[in-house]
Amino acid sequence: MKKIVAIIFAVFMMLGMTACGADDKETNNKKSGEVEVVVFAASSLTETLEEIEKFYKDVEPNVKLVFNFDSSGTLKTQIEEGAVCDVFISAGQKQMDQMDIRANPEMNTNGLDFIEEGTRINLLENKVTLVVSEGNRKNIQSFDDMYDSLNERSILLGIGNADVPVGQYTQKIFEYFDLDKEMLEDGGCISYGSNVKEVTTQIKEGTVDCGIIYCTDAFSENLQIVDYATPDMCGQVIYPAAIMNTSECKEAAIKFLDFLTSDEAMEVFESVGFMPVE
Repeated sequence: MKKIVAIIFAVFMMLGMTACGADDKETNNKKSGEVEVVVFAASSLTETLEEIEKFYKDVEPNVKLVFNFDSSGTLKTQIEEGAVCDVFISAGQKQMDQMDIRANPEMNTNGLDFIEEGTRINLLENKVTLVVSEGNRKNIQSFDDMYDSLNERSILLGIGNADVPVGQYTQKIFEYFDLDKEMLEDGGCISYGSNVKEVTTQIKEGTVDCGIIYCTDAFSENLQIVDYATPDMCGQVIYPAAIMNTSECKEAAIKFLDFLTSDEAMEVFESVGFMPVE
């Protein structure tokens, strides 16, 4: 009996030491002041934010940045379903509006309230471009050429899905040229990507003749841009950013978002084709 009691006592001692160890670790983390800031960002920001991360550690050594890159629509859905996110940077206003209780109710049809009041900003401007695969085998030089070739059913065009911003900008371009997307689909002229990186890969690998992507993605992959969409064709391409009101580290998140507007960060953004919003 004494032996059994001794064993039970030893087990409880071990559990107690484990618990104390976990408590000590948590206490040490708190003492060190290390904070983890989770950033959900459109996939077209991948290279620039990873570059900015390298020197942000010198600015805020106790902050660890954790990135989740995907299409803005996918990120919005993940946040809505409860994913931990402190900073959200979208490639379009639509996805941000759908989460902002202060946005037009026609956009935020579900009455979602995720945006911390007073933190939403227009961070960057990008450009929608027509990019050709290596060798430009179909000799596409402009959006007008794209239009003619699509009507002739002589090219395969890579575009984003309708639920991602680059796909929504493309739809506006189709409307501008009075192109019937369904008819082009039936004619085998359209190849879809679930985000802009997938479309970029299709162009790079030559599985499409040309594609509609952001100039920053074309720059990152050293692809040939043949034309730029005008504001009349698809509007301005604005990247809004905001702090989530569900964040448990708002102060650190706000500091990071402020840093993204600094001259140092903007230099990185501009090096790949982004522009500050005028």
